[in-house]
Amino acid sequence: MAHAELGPPTWTVLVPVKVLTTAKSRLAPHVGALRRDLALAMAVDTVTAIALCDGVEVLVVTDDADATAAVVGIADVHVVPDLPGAGINAALQHGAASLGPSLRHLAAVQADLPSLRPAELAAALRAALRMEQAFVADAAGTGTTLYAAPASRFAPRFGPGSAAAHREVAEELRLDVPTLRRDVDTIDDLWAAVRLGVGPRTAALLPSLPAHSAESAC
Repeated sequence: MAHAELGPPTWTVLVPVKVLTTAKSRLAPHVGALRRDLALAMAVDTVTAIALCDGVEVLVVTDDADATAAVVGIADVHVVPDLPGAGINAALQHGAASLGPSLRHLAAVQADLPSLRPAELAAALRAALRMEQAFVADAAGTGTTLYAAPASRFAPRFGPGSAAAHREVAEELRLDVPTLRRDVDTIDDLWAAVRLGVGPRTAALLPSLPAHSAESAC
């Protein structure tokens, strides 16, 4: 996967990674015991793609030891624990606070974007520089995959109906960025991501998925 040129100013992209034992529960009926491995693989592929954007550093916020071990070796990736343990927005605010006073721009990106292409993320971040706060809605149009703002204005509103919540305070980036919008919550989402082309960690698990799950790709 090639690097994507972004240039100054430097962005810090925060990625919250849920404890894997509870992650992606809606996939469990379809992928069985591979649910945890799949959640980790998608997170690693997402973080790897983000790190391939020039001018970007990545801060993963997680309390999961396996997730920490899997991402610490990726260039320009740092990890802080989710000390609040109070959900995604608290985790992101904690991660932002750990950076200290800064004029940098911050972005929060969901960890379930296994198809993410660095060029699409770079395009969204460039567009976000022209706005006070900006976000990208997911493929369904109801959730959020990216939220971006200067550090002084960083106030993410992830959760159910997050696109509507972010729309109250931020500009929606209506860009042609299908891999940035393709989050994975359901088995249909997974196969939509596969059709776009997933990263190597996710791709390596696909042959091991139960046969009835693979049929959903057809």
